[in-house]
Order: sequence, then structure tokens, then C-alpha cells
Amino acid sequence: MTKLKSTLMIAVTLGAGIGFGVGIASFSAAGSAQADSVSQSEAATIYRELDAGASSVAETSQVMAKISKVVMPAVVHIQSIRRVASRGRVEETGSGVIVTSPKRAGNYVITNRHVIVDALPKLDQIAIHLHDGRVLNPKRVWEDPYSDVAVMEIQASNVSTLRWGDSDELEIGNIVLASGSPFGLSQSVTMGIISARGRSSFGIGAKSSVINQDFLQTDAAINPGNSGGPLINLKGQLVGINTAIASTHGGNEGIGFSIPSNLVHHVADHLLEYGQVKRAYLGVKLDSDFDFETAKALDLFRVTGARVLEVYPNTPAARAKLQYNDVVLEFDGNEVRDESHLINLVSLSPVGKKVSLVVWREGARKTITMDLITRPDAE
Repeated sequence: MTKLKSTLMIAVTLGAGIGFGVGIASFSAAGSAQADSVSQSEAATIYRELDAGASSVAETSQVMAKISKVVMPAVVHIQSIRRVASRGRVEETGSGVIVTSPKRAGNYVITNRHVIVDALPKLDQIAIHLHDGRVLNPKRVWEDPYSDVAVMEIQASNVSTLRWGDSDELEIGNIVLASGSPFGLSQSVTMGIISARGRSSFGIGAKSSVINQDFLQTDAAINPGNSGGPLINLKGQLVGINTAIASTHGGNEGIGFSIPSNLVHHVADHLLEYGQVKRAYLGVKLDSDFDFETAKALDLFRVTGARVLEVYPNTPAARAKLQYNDVVLEFDGNEVRDESHLINLVSLSPVGKKVSLVVWREGARKTITMDLITRPDAE
């Protein structure tokens, strides 16, 4: 898969490695000074100490091995073929994970839409490589451009599936594993932590139609070809789908992004039950550049919530009398971080639900209610 498609690239600026040569020289000098040999008795003592101290590390290592053993059979390598007029046949690669769904019997591969969309509707141009060497074409594909999630039905017996985890339980610092086929090297596993939650404005929207931007950030190594593969917690459960990297060179630099499993599960269930994702909406234009100066002018002394720039007629927001310069602080009991967070909260709410919003208007908090309806372009 090309670098751009296998894992969406975001350009970032990194500082130069000033003083790198000096550091290497200092290290080399110090290392040579400390390279004295040890006696056999001293070596024996050190080995005993290492053996005693390694037990806790070995236990952690065994946990990782067990997770990998149960997860890897459910991870697949995906190859898709598309034809480009100027280049002819182009092969792209990515990853996926086999799951089940309460909405429909069968086995399904979850992946990123951008991994397979250019091959559609020709299902024979999508090859799914299973852990045991079998190669399958999907029986049917559902895809959602607004979350970059795709679901492929497969017909195969004796396949392993990965259990769903709760991404809302993840905390910054939690250890996670990423699995997939970086650079086509299938069945690879890397380890890292959750570096941040709720990431949104890093450029994915510029490359696609993604509106549900509520990503997990991780420093587990994610490279081109990892797209669509699972992010896994220490219970061996699926907590994310690896989607993008921030990189200046096209490879891992310790900043990867994953779609939270709760969002993926919601989208997959809707696709399998309805054939599309039914999304609610407010009917407003939000301020993507809401900053401290604007907040201060509205008598808010920190940048929080989502500022309304325009209310469209004949929408839930219009009927609830939302106004220009309202700042939505809470939605259905959830504190709103920013405009992307509000979009995500609303679009994943059940259509027809009555919800309450807390807005900041003219220097005071105000609570309003509204009935959510289906987003028109989702019909």
C-alpha cells in the first residue's frame, strides 16, 4: 500500500537534533572508562542478582506473550488492487481484525475504509490473508466515510475472533499493543502506552470525509500497513483500530492514532443492522478556531465547549432556539471539550432521543432541551 493510503500521513515539524554528536562522543568516552572486566566471583554475584530481579519483568513478558498468542490468529493482512490510468495495477496493503457482532450472525473483518475503498465494488480485488495461510475474498462490504471504518463479511470456518474492549476505560499511561502488517510484515506486534485521548484536529479530515474525530494517541509503533489493525489492552481485548501516524518521513515517530473501539463497535453494529450509520445532528455551524481571546470576549475565562457560529433553519437547534455565540458546555450530561468532541457526541446519539444542553449565553449558563433527528446526508 502506498504511504499515503496505508496509513494517513500528517505533516509535523520536529526540532533538529542539536548536540547529537557531542552526546555520542561523551557517551563513548564514559563507556570506555567503565568497561573494566569483572572477576568470576563478581560476575556470579551479578548473575544471581539479575536472576532474582528478573522475575517480575519475566511475568510481565509472559503476559505480553499470552496476549499475542490469543490476538494474532484474529489479525489479518489485507491486499487490495486498484487500477490507475497513469500507473496501471496498484497494490495497497493494510491490516484488519476478525470480530463477531450481536446484530448479525457470522464473522466480520474490521478495517479502515481507506484500506479497501479504492478496490470497490470489485470484491475479488480484495484479498484477506488469514493467520493460518488461507486467502479469502470478502462476501460483502459495508463502509462508512464519516468514521473511516469498513466491515467485511467473510465465509470461513474455524477462525479466531477478537473480543471487544471498552475504550472508555482507557487512561493516559495504560499499556497497549498494536498489531498488523507494517510494510507488509504480517503478524507484527509492538508495545506502547496511551499518550492522549480525544485527539481530533491533526489533518485526517483534510484527507477524507471523516467527521467522527475522537482518536486515541499512542506511542506503540504504527507504520504504513498497520492501518485497520487492532489496538489491544492488557486483557487481550480490542480497544482501537489503528488509523494514522504523524510523521515527517512516512514511518513511526512515536505518534500514532487509533479510532476508539466504542466508536468502531457503534459504527459496525449500525452498518450490519441498517446498512448505514444513523447519525443525529444539531443543525449548527461551529467555530473550529475558538480561542482564548474569543472566549474572554464572551466572559469565559478558559477555552472549553463549542461555539455556535450559525443556526440552520428547520433543524433541532433552530427549534430549541440555539443562538449565534452560544457556547455548548455540556451535551446530554457530558462536558464538551471542543467542536469535534461535540460533533462526535451528537452524531453517535440515538436518533429520536430528547437531550439537554448546557450553553453559555450572555455571561450565564442556560439549559435547553431538544429532540434529535437523523442527519439528512446519512439518509
